[in-house]
Amino acid sequence: MSIIAVVPAAGIGRRFGGEIPKQYLSLHGRTVMEHTLELLLSLAPIERVVVALHPDDTHWQSLPVFANPRIERVSGGVERCHSVNNAVVHITTQYPHVEWALVHDVARPCCPRGDIEKLIRQLDHHPVGGILAAPVSDTLKRVDATQQIQETVDRSALWAALTPQLFRARLLADALSFCLSRGVLVTDESQALEAIGMVPMVVEGSRRNMKITRSEDLALAEYYLAQNA
Repeated sequence: MSIIAVVPAAGIGRRFGGEIPKQYLSLHGRTVMEHTLELLLSLAPIERVVVALHPDDTHWQSLPVFANPRIERVSGGVERCHSVNNAVVHITTQYPHVEWALVHDVARPCCPRGDIEKLIRQLDHHPVGGILAAPVSDTLKRVDATQQIQETVDRSALWAALTPQLFRARLLADALSFCLSRGVLVTDESQALEAIGMVPMVVEGSRRNMKITRSEDLALAEYYLAQNA
């Protein structure tokens, strides 16, 4: 498989707070972004890593990992889907031989390497692609605008979407273009493929593959990285 990874990293961390975007915070001796990029660079099938950065971002310049010749930068967009689209357009125009685009959140530095290898292995011959995901284990409640519970949702067929998400690059480009041209701001790549009638596959991943969203998540991420060291 010929694969180029995409890392959307143009966010400013509104939910996280603080002056420094969460991807540049220190975590187990390096920044969150360094952990994520080094994980992807360690995987032999990944030819390059395209990082979508905010146009005003200067923090990346201090990170040694950006000296790696396999890393390229593109400008990010207002929303995550705009950043991913910019990177995928770059891939399909500059590297037309590449079959697959693997999209991974910069704020998921704890994803087990073995999970990514399993995703790549299981999707090798899939016509569309798929995602890492985890079965929902919590009881789910649907509430109204005033936080009153309306019903308990059947969780038996529900999975929590994770990243990486791995799709055929040109198909992903078409799906994102379709959604963005209609003003649909998808929150993950699978949603874009679903919108054009495709049926992605789910590959079960570890719950260690957490997304750092709030400040309290850093301590748990630190613990997971220490366990993997």
